[in-house]
Amino acid sequence: MKFSHTIFALPFALIGFFISLPKVLNSNGGKATMQVILQPQILWKLLLVLICMVTARSAAMAFNRYLDRHFDAKNPRTAVREIPAGILSAESALVFVLINCLLFITATYFINSICFFLSPVALLVILFYSFTKRFTPLCHIVLGVGLSLAPIGAYLAVTGVFALLPLLFSFTVVFWVSGFDIIYALQDEEFDRSNQLYSIPTAMGKKNALHVSELLHLVSSACIIGAGIVGSFHWLYWLGVLVFVGMLIYQHRLVKPNDLSKVNIAFMTANGIASVVFGAIVIMALFLQYGW
Repeated sequence: MKFSHTIFALPFALIGFFISLPKVLNSNGGKATMQVILQPQILWKLLLVLICMVTARSAAMAFNRYLDRHFDAKNPRTAVREIPAGILSAESALVFVLINCLLFITATYFINSICFFLSPVALLVILFYSFTKRFTPLCHIVLGVGLSLAPIGAYLAVTGVFALLPLLFSFTVVFWVSGFDIIYALQDEEFDRSNQLYSIPTAMGKKNALHVSELLHLVSSACIIGAGIVGSFHWLYWLGVLVFVGMLIYQHRLVKPNDLSKVNIAFMTANGIASVVFGAIVIMALFLQYGW
C-alpha cells in the first residue's frame, strides 16, 4: 500500500472540516476568528479527523492487498507488491488492518456519538470494496463511495448533523474516484477477464470504459459546481474548480484505448494535483470569505 494514495480524499476531508466551522462557531455566539479556530478543542477534533482518515484508508488498502494477494502474485504488474513478493506475510498485513480498524473506532469514540455509532458502517463500506471485483463491474462505484465518506464524515465530526453542502462534496468524490479508477483498471483488462474478475473495462472494453469514465467525471464536475453555488463561496473557489476540472480533462487527454503508457501519470499525478490544489484553494477561499 502507498500512504500517498491518502491524498486523494484527505483534502476533501479537510474541506468538510473547515466548512463546518462557521456553522458551529457562529451558533455558539462567537465569530470564527483565527484565535477561536486555534482553540485546543478545535485542533483536537482536527487531529482526530486526520487520524480517522489515515487509519481508515490504511485499513482499506492493506485489506485489499491481503485479499488480492493470490491474484497479485499471478499478475506481472502487481507481483512485486510486498505480500506476493514475500517481503511481508499475509498474517502481518491482516494484523495491520485490525490495528487500524481499532484505532479508527477509538478515534471516533472521542469525536462524538454519531461518528462512533456509524464507524462500523464506514469500515464495512471501505472494506467491502475489496470483495466487489469478484462479482460486479460496479466495483469502481463502491470504491468511490468509500472515499466519499471523507467530507461528510469530517463535517459530522464537528457538527454532528448531515447537510447538503458536504454531501455535494461527497458526491463529487464518488464520481471522481469512480472515473479515475476505471482508467487505472484499463491496465488489467486482459488479466481480469482471464481470471473472472469484474470491472468496467472487462465488461465494456477499453474504449467504452473511457466513455463511462468521462461521463462520471462530467457528473463530478457538475457536483463541484453545485457545491459552489450552494455554498456561495468566495470567488477564489471557482479558481479551484477550474484546476479540478482541468485536471479531469487533462487525464482523459493522456489515456487512449490503444495507448496506456501514461495511465500512472493520469492516475496519480493529475488526480493528486486536482485534489491537493483544489483543497488548498477552497480552504484559502473560506479563510478569505469569513475573515479568519
